[in-house]
Amino acid sequence: MTKSIILLSGGLDSVVSLALCKEKYNIELALTFDYGQKSAEKEINACKKICEHYKMQIKVIKLDWLKEITRTALVDNKILPSGIQKTSNSVWVPNRNGLFLNIAGCFADSEDFDYILIGANKEEGETFPDNTQTFIERINAEFEYSTKKHPKIIAPLINFDKNDIVKQAIEYSVPLEMIWSCYDGTDKHCGKCESCTRLKNALIANNDTKYLKILFEKL
Repeated sequence: MTKSIILLSGGLDSVVSLALCKEKYNIELALTFDYGQKSAEKEINACKKICEHYKMQIKVIKLDWLKEITRTALVDNKILPSGIQKTSNSVWVPNRNGLFLNIAGCFADSEDFDYILIGANKEEGETFPDNTQTFIERINAEFEYSTKKHPKIIAPLINFDKNDIVKQAIEYSVPLEMIWSCYDGTDKHCGKCESCTRLKNALIANNDTKYLKILFEKL
């Protein structure tokens, strides 16, 4: 029987990917990464709640060394990027998605998983090259050589922008109250960082006042 892994950050894209594909790909395991990001505790707590909701296993993987070589806003408490960035430089983590997918490839090879799901999407692909179809195809080609299982990476949102993703979330009753999409680790989503701005704009575009209030009520 087919079984799959998902890379779960606790944010909008990975949670919607899980909701859309849980049954189709028989997702049994979520991998969540703590690399010293400011929002690590919030992300991990969100992932645990989401995995409990969907009745699936979660494994949190610590990558302390990655923080040591990351010099951008995701780990530096002195920096918080605002709005939609024109480049990825201010929030870039060295080879993050490549590393995460290869770790998932290790689990797939060892535990006989057929697929690895990731929340890569069209909108973020315009800024981040490791959110593109080309990137996914290249990693899939790598797995033909680096694994015996040859798991396939699936990105169900690869042709969606954030408005489309929120629309899918509403249609499939995804528990968005559980997500954490903010780059910061404060009590509520900051509403100012790039990730918050994308999410907030998409909620507004979908006239979703319910989750605007729940996620950004301090604003």
